[in-house]
Amino acid sequence: MAIEQITSLADPRVAPFASLTEAQLRNRLDPASALFIAESPKVIRVALDAGYEPSALLCEAKHISGDAADIIARSPEMPVYTGSRELLAELTGYKLTRGVLCAMRRPAPKGVGEVLEGARRVVVIHGVVDTTNIGAIFRAAAALGIDAALLTPDSCDPLNRRSVRVSMGSVFLLPWTWLDGGIEALGPYGFKTAAMALTDDSVPLDYPALAAEERLAIVMGTEGDGLPKKTIAAADYTVKIPMARGVDSLNVASAAAVAFWQLGRH
Repeated sequence: MAIEQITSLADPRVAPFASLTEAQLRNRLDPASALFIAESPKVIRVALDAGYEPSALLCEAKHISGDAADIIARSPEMPVYTGSRELLAELTGYKLTRGVLCAMRRPAPKGVGEVLEGARRVVVIHGVVDTTNIGAIFRAAAALGIDAALLTPDSCDPLNRRSVRVSMGSVFLLPWTWLDGGIEALGPYGFKTAAMALTDDSVPLDYPALAAEERLAIVMGTEGDGLPKKTIAAADYTVKIPMARGVDSLNVASAAAVAFWQLGRH
């Protein structure tokens, strides 16, 4: 175990935790060097259990023999950087969550076929850009019977630092990848698609045919405008959540949780 004291905010060894942007961490020019940040011992443990590889740890000194001890023991070759609580709070811009951050290596993206293999219920996240919503959708999907997630390229990265934190590590539990092209691409895999949208011909969420589908993809749209018209037109079903008191919509993460509960594989 290599414990290295940090005394300067300009120390390049802690750049992944402090100065690198999300885009720089993803490092599209050199995917083998791409990283993401996991926060808190609980979330880091979920990532390790799921097979993610740690690169470096940043924590308060007291956590080296405390909350982070088992994490360090699992990766004895991993450098561990430490400093005062005040310095680390200044370094990251906020107080550390439970005092522990871990830079982890980003795995190579999976193919759509690999992610869908054996899946019966999946979510398609279409154009959702809010990091909190992405994390909340993944957490609900993992808990409520969804087997996998596909994201359109204009959606937020699930391994964004805040998405990982909000998901409480659920982004590591659910197979996911990027979906190039439209939802029509799911047809050859045997999936019917259910676009969550309020239209004149939307069927209610408890429509019997939905639950009867062997393989179903639940398509969730962006926070503001919802799903594009062409996506709705391409779907096998357009589905609405019946609501009361004149409320016409829910936050996308809340709507996703309701849909997953009704249509997920329990």
